Amino acid sequence: MTSNLSEAVNLTENARTVLSKRYLKRDPDGKPVETPEDMFWRVADTIAGADKNFGKSKKEVQETAQSFYNMMTDLAFMPNSPTLMNAGRELGQLSACFVLPVEDSLDQIFETIKNTALIHKSGGGTGFSFSKLRPKNDIVRSTMGVSSGPVSFIEVFNAATEAVKQGGTRRGANMAILRVDHPDILDFINSKFDGSRLNNFNISVGITNEFMEAVKADREYDLVHPNSKEVLKRLRAKEVFDLIVDHAWRNGEPGIVFVDNINKYNPTPELGPIESTNPCGEVPLLPFEACNLGSLNLARMIKYVDDRPEIDWDKLEQTTRTATHFLDNVIEVNNYPLPQITDMVKGNRKIGLGIMGWADLLMILNISYDSDEGTNLALQVMEFIDYHSKAGSVELSKQRGGFPNLKNSIYDRKDFLYEKYIGRSGGKIPEESWQELDKAIEEYGIRNATTTCIAPTGTISMIAGASCGIEPLFALVFTRHIMDGTTLLEVNPLFEKAVKDSGAYSQELMEKVSEHGSAHGVEGISEQIQRVYVTSHDITPEWHVKMQAAFQLHTDNAVSKTVNFVEEATREEIAQTYILAYESDLKGITVYRNNSRFNQAMQIKPTEKDGSQDKTEESQKQESPRQETEGSKQWLTPRERPGLTFGITDKIQTGCGPLYVTINTDDEGLCEVFARIGKSGGCATSQAEATGRMISIALRAGVDINSIIEQLKGIRCPAPSFNKGGVILSCSDAVARVLERNKDKIPELAGIKANGPYVNQQDQATTENNISKLDIGLCPECPDCGVMLEFKEGCAMCNGCGFSRCS
Repeated sequence: MTSNLSEAVNLTENARTVLSKRYLKRDPDGKPVETPEDMFWRVADTIAGADKNFGKSKKEVQETAQSFYNMMTDLAFMPNSPTLMNAGRELGQLSACFVLPVEDSLDQIFETIKNTALIHKSGGGTGFSFSKLRPKNDIVRSTMGVSSGPVSFIEVFNAATEAVKQGGTRRGANMAILRVDHPDILDFINSKFDGSRLNNFNISVGITNEFMEAVKADREYDLVHPNSKEVLKRLRAKEVFDLIVDHAWRNGEPGIVFVDNINKYNPTPELGPIESTNPCGEVPLLPFEACNLGSLNLARMIKYVDDRPEIDWDKLEQTTRTATHFLDNVIEVNNYPLPQITDMVKGNRKIGLGIMGWADLLMILNISYDSDEGTNLALQVMEFIDYHSKAGSVELSKQRGGFPNLKNSIYDRKDFLYEKYIGRSGGKIPEESWQELDKAIEEYGIRNATTTCIAPTGTISMIAGASCGIEPLFALVFTRHIMDGTTLLEVNPLFEKAVKDSGAYSQELMEKVSEHGSAHGVEGISEQIQRVYVTSHDITPEWHVKMQAAFQLHTDNAVSKTVNFVEEATREEIAQTYILAYESDLKGITVYRNNSRFNQAMQIKPTEKDGSQDKTEESQKQESPRQETEGSKQWLTPRERPGLTFGITDKIQTGCGPLYVTINTDDEGLCEVFARIGKSGGCATSQAEATGRMISIALRAGVDINSIIEQLKGIRCPAPSFNKGGVILSCSDAVARVLERNKDKIPELAGIKANGPYVNQQDQATTENNISKLDIGLCPECPDCGVMLEFKEGCAMCNGCGFSRCS
């Protein structure tokens, strides 16, 4: 089949670059052999071909393909990345994520590992619940040995993932979930704390309602053997909760999923409880189910009436129904990696239609994200999509039949949807319409067990030129660095237009916004613009949760959303957010405290039972710089680098981009500095590394830090940068500024005393048996293009090239 491809799709230059690098077909030499327009037609034609299975004529299939093509090239809808990449190609695997069972036997565990490798080879990510595995030291009757516990087996899965290149380009992404009432829950919570383990896994604790009520009442709860159901131990719920909060404050993990809320509306309870999710947490799935996702671009659902923007509800309805048809067809043409997955997916036919461009829509409509008007509109929009996706699914059911496991599902109950939403309507869909839909389902069935899900849209939103998912903007203005050394300011086009319309626009003003991180508090930006054009850190955690809750009400699966905290946020603020999420009926929540994942590793030494320091002969040994004699000259040799250091990482803007300076100390004081900027192999990167090495040698040779600062300050380069503290003349000057502003704060920031390490009392209270702990350190740079990663939608993503650590 052919289509009219004469008109080029209105893609940004960045979108075309991302498509060329990651999505378009290539020849053996790696050169793209299709255009973006060709790619969209390849996808549309392949997916429309499923209509032939249901008696459609060649002409009807052609018309369907054209409607799919028009929907995508209008940038009104995008399927998930595997569908764009693989539809109509040899691999043919169109799902991004899967859930596999982990049963309590060695044979079944390693069968799952094998299946995991096959999924990763096909380009998919995997989620697991390890809650069925017996706890460590439990007797294995067949061998009379003892079990090593769930965490040890997660490490085996992690190692297997490391050995399999995903799609030939990236490691597989995984999610590990363990119920909070599992006897090994403390080991699980601590499993990623030192930053050296399970780097191919996101981990989340499966939180029960019983546990949360115990936290609120400050009482104990039971740890239960997963097989015998015997209560093995009781823990104080608040202590476990505080440990989860502490780790989330430090590095964002573990996340939490509310397993009882997930199963409250499990569409097929007869098939068993849902215990796990996909790697980003937004798709709770049964074992052997796969996610089938796509997103509507709300920024394209706008019309103008008397020059005033408003939502084009007719277009949103039509696109929702067409997208529902598209996603149901994906199930038919998908080449699943395992026969069990084929059977389970076709038995439930779950699809997940979500959104992107939410922040864009609010800005176009001049509505603040953190406002009742914003959350009310979220409720209306999602209810509208939920209703019409289900109405479209019923229409498909009339032609194709309902999903095979419809019997005994939630849709087998009379007036299920009406009773679910009565009194909770967003006002756009009358309550009686839900009742009429129930009657249609009773008569004709429904094609899909779920229809809605709000998933991460990092790369597909970049292709569509839209904001990510339901997230607020991460920045209004950011700096892009070109290979020739040029620095460009990229301004959000909606923000740029608003400032220009106000008559205040200037390059200097945009630089101020870039340095400030948002428009809030920037002189020259009107209060109205500051109110509407907010970024993720302008919004309080409470409003982040309120927005997620508004969307969750009419979302069958879950909602991918990050609650962003400023670096100064406290553990108590994160704890309050978790409780609010539970009380708001969320299915899960992801938090991220700014820069927490980019901190240099810091270990706190354990104390003796009497509270005194554990002073071994090794720890008391003082290594001083040595003097070596050559003839009449004396040379100073630096002491050896210590095996254990602790410190901080500070970010400063330079003319070559953000510079990350890590300052480490040991028992004797400052001992090393690392400076990182740009992509590995670049000139700026190598010079920054050289500067750091020379400073480190000087420090360990006993050179005074003030002398080093004086030597570096004032060095100039052709690309100075304007910061809050004044002009940064060069990368060397920037390093000096960072050393100067932190040299006296290192002991306090690192949690140590001037005379050596000690255990912070707040940390001590949340550490079981005084176990040594480490902050996780992750590289903040994109491994593909060197741009600094941003943490949003539950994942680290790159705005430069579309790289994602999760999908």
